[in-house]
Amino acid sequence: MQITFDRFTLENGLRVLVHQDTTTPMVAFNVLYDVGARDEDASKTGFAHLFEHLMFGGSENIPSYDEPLQMAGGENNAYTTNDITNYYIQLPIQNIETAFWLESDRLKSLAFNDKSLDVQRKVVSEEFKEHYLNKPYGDTWHHLRQLAYQQHPYQWMTIGKELKHIEEAKLEDVKAFFFKHYRPGNAVLCVAGNVTTEQIKQLAEKWFGDIPAGEKYSRNIPKEPAQIDARVQTVYADVPLDAIYKAWHIDGRLSPSYYAADLITEIMGNGFASRLYQRLVKEQQLFSNISCYHTGSLDPGLLIVEGKIVEGVAIEKANEAVEKEMLALAENGVTEDELSKAKNKIEAMIEFEDMSILSRANNLAFYELLGDADLINSELERYQNVTAAFLQETARNIFRPENCSTLLYRKKI
Repeated sequence: MQITFDRFTLENGLRVLVHQDTTTPMVAFNVLYDVGARDEDASKTGFAHLFEHLMFGGSENIPSYDEPLQMAGGENNAYTTNDITNYYIQLPIQNIETAFWLESDRLKSLAFNDKSLDVQRKVVSEEFKEHYLNKPYGDTWHHLRQLAYQQHPYQWMTIGKELKHIEEAKLEDVKAFFFKHYRPGNAVLCVAGNVTTEQIKQLAEKWFGDIPAGEKYSRNIPKEPAQIDARVQTVYADVPLDAIYKAWHIDGRLSPSYYAADLITEIMGNGFASRLYQRLVKEQQLFSNISCYHTGSLDPGLLIVEGKIVEGVAIEKANEAVEKEMLALAENGVTEDELSKAKNKIEAMIEFEDMSILSRANNLAFYELLGDADLINSELERYQNVTAAFLQETARNIFRPENCSTLLYRKKI
């Protein structure tokens, strides 16, 4: 399905996309900010995620963000990654101006006060403790990212590198982060629904046009040097089973090999029919579960294999079995049938996503951030262009022993 859209830019730099869908009474309103955990200071991490929470703490003219939206029949949410922060609303078309009002007011005049910061700081701190400190295997990504990345800020999680960075966040630090990153020129707005471009132009000018452009943020992130030695770390904790997490560096989001790597994860570890599940869970009974996926990062990311090991199986034996399967892929490649099935699964996933107007708005904004919203219409073609030979070449580049970081997560004896 070809997804059509119009594009215009306000004088303050806000990029606006309009996707018309006359079949729905709802409208999707998506604001994507080009800021994530990778843009943080190494001594003040977790700010991008903290800001996701602060943005719902009220603005100068709207003390409660959710209340007027609920009165307008809408719902909203947001998420933060290492690369982006995304806010989205879905509401009836007749109340579309409510979304413009809410989003523009908090971009223009977010309510900065110690009370709001204290509330959200406590919320995020509790989230940090619950999900990353007190949960079994919760600190896995804290260890794995620091093991795999030595220079790039992907070395810390979105929630933050240390709990104290959030606990000690000061109001002046928060304000500085906001005015550095939450500027019109650092955002993409996508409106999808039974709307016209002229209608959205008028509303965008009315509500966003007078927001100051601010100083342009220039990203200067250190590149991660090529990994030249295999890295291994062992962690002991109160967990029910030993586990293995293996991470290999892969190319960034716009590289052709990214699509090959994504197909590799489908073939090797997505579902009961995958190679790793069939051979290491079902046949050899080394793992109770195992999966293969990648981080989807804009900058060069990681391809991960993780699995919980069956009680009584030596962790060294399980690790060797994983390495053997990945090397077999690199040496022997995949069959045309495996490749075709993986492509079909991705095609189905893309088409299913495109059925949702909210997903279309989200994806259009994301591809615009990547460089051109029209990339949404050629994404499937990029997967279809991956040949078995290119996938094998990509596998050979990825699954080199020196490119791997291994976290052995062991239960305390």
